[in-house]
Amino acid sequence: MSAADRRDATSGVDTTGHEWDGIRELNNPLPKWWLYIFYASIAWAVVYWIVMPAWPLASTYTKGLLGYSQREAVLADRDEALAERAAHGAPLLKVTPEQISKDSGLLEFALANGKAAFGDNCAGCHGAGGGGARGFPNLQDDDWLHGGSIDEILRTIRVGVRSTSPETLGGVSMPAFGRDGSLKRDEIENVAAFVRTLSSLAPAPTADVAAGGRIFATRCASCHGAKGEGNREMGAPRLNDAIWLYGSDQKAIVETLATGRAGVMPAWESKLDEATLRSLAVYVRSLGGAQ
Repeated sequence: MSAADRRDATSGVDTTGHEWDGIRELNNPLPKWWLYIFYASIAWAVVYWIVMPAWPLASTYTKGLLGYSQREAVLADRDEALAERAAHGAPLLKVTPEQISKDSGLLEFALANGKAAFGDNCAGCHGAGGGGARGFPNLQDDDWLHGGSIDEILRTIRVGVRSTSPETLGGVSMPAFGRDGSLKRDEIENVAAFVRTLSSLAPAPTADVAAGGRIFATRCASCHGAKGEGNREMGAPRLNDAIWLYGSDQKAIVETLATGRAGVMPAWESKLDEATLRSLAVYVRSLGGAQ
């Protein structure tokens, strides 16, 4: 094909000689600005490979002339943040948790620090505002399994409930009366109906409330109290109020009696510094359910 044949008559630009269905490809050169950027990118990549960590090896990677480590940089930033937070939190360690709430300056810092720590560590279970969910206690009400004073809240946060801490709270888990066969299905239904009456709820019409009350007296009252008043030392909840962790309907109570309950809260004493633990206690108490 001659040079004249390769030239496009309309644009006056040579073609590449390629043709598809009568359409010929023009041989337009790339813009110089695009080529310069392309060449600069290649040069930058080569320099980056040399000075920065880049190429994976069998068990490590090339370190680069600068020896930069993103992991070390992150750890350094973390240590700096922890040191700064520790400096700000130091005054919290010089007073009792109760005194923190009486000092406006300390209280302001503790609430801000506690809210941030709560969002990072506690909100996943208790909700962003502490409202709780099924199986996770509401921290805004006045019903506390292990005490609602600031010292009791701090103790709960510190050692957890049925956690790995040797000082953990919670004691013995609630038995699974149905699963272990110690109560029959109809007996469980009767106890559930009686438990509903403790908080003035209507019992299931087919249940024998009196029989359920007798079983409750022999099998449940030792933990929950004869009138369902609960026992903080054992972590046994009250059954005569309107606050229910797993639900107050007949089906939910039967499930609780049949399968048992053994909620776990981790111990935070080994995960958070003392100032943060105190800040959390102050913040939780401020949510509205303090005693």
